Amino acid sequence: MTNLSDRWQRYVLIFLIAAATSSAGSQTAAPRGSDAAWVLAWSDEFNGPNGSTVDPTKWVAETGGDGWGNHELEYYTSRPQNVYQHDGSLVIKAVAEKYTGPDGVTRDYTSARLKTFGKFAQAYGRFEARIKIPYGQGTWPAFWMLGEDIDKAGWPACGEIDIMENVGKEPGMVHGTIHGPGYSGEKGIGAPYTVSGKQKFADDFHLFAVEWEPAVIRFYVDKDLYATVIPADLPKGSKWVYDHPFFLLLNVAVGGDWPGSPDPTTTFPQTMLVDYVRVYRRAN
Repeated sequence: MTNLSDRWQRYVLIFLIAAATSSAGSQTAAPRGSDAAWVLAWSDEFNGPNGSTVDPTKWVAETGGDGWGNHELEYYTSRPQNVYQHDGSLVIKAVAEKYTGPDGVTRDYTSARLKTFGKFAQAYGRFEARIKIPYGQGTWPAFWMLGEDIDKAGWPACGEIDIMENVGKEPGMVHGTIHGPGYSGEKGIGAPYTVSGKQKFADDFHLFAVEWEPAVIRFYVDKDLYATVIPADLPKGSKWVYDHPFFLLLNVAVGGDWPGSPDPTTTFPQTMLVDYVRVYRRAN
């Protein structure tokens, strides 16, 4: 008969070996949609004092009203009327007001557009933001990325990853898309995601994310993986340009080629709330 003490020692040893093996496996093969194998590389929790501007070491406010290549109707400003922190969130507010910028351009709407260009960029990783988007015809909120080499390569050769875009006429739908040389604009590659029933994305916060690795980009809403793009999805002869650092952008456009203009049903101001933005890299 086996001594109980010896048997117990063997059980403990087997348990410890199994636990160590399981732990090692979780570091190298985390399930998709989980941050178990990701290490935080950069974040902004937007916990500044109410009414304060964004952290200037992390964000740059782009300004101007030239239409931004999409015939948008707003003038982007850095004013506290359009962008500030409040109760632990970033607030980007589109306002219906006649505004003339320092360049002499006059628009009937103002809003804000932030970027991390020159502050932070990363190639590959998990990029996510918890956002409550606005709702109204003619609104165009977005969380997206551009290649850091945009000044040298130009667009779309620099690459673009739209983590989340919404047009106000589709309150229950968001889009995840990539744009590059030969597959930009209406030829961008990706997919929409629709909430169930008559829900609107403006009803609550949602987590929008991409997991970007050398030969794949995966799009998520909350815990749902809804689109995967790989080089084989590109048009024949097109180049996969997702091999260098990208920077982040957040904005709320008004009008433009895709959403169309606001109409009498659109109420202003239109507000996007961002609880946080976080960027991870692989642990190994």
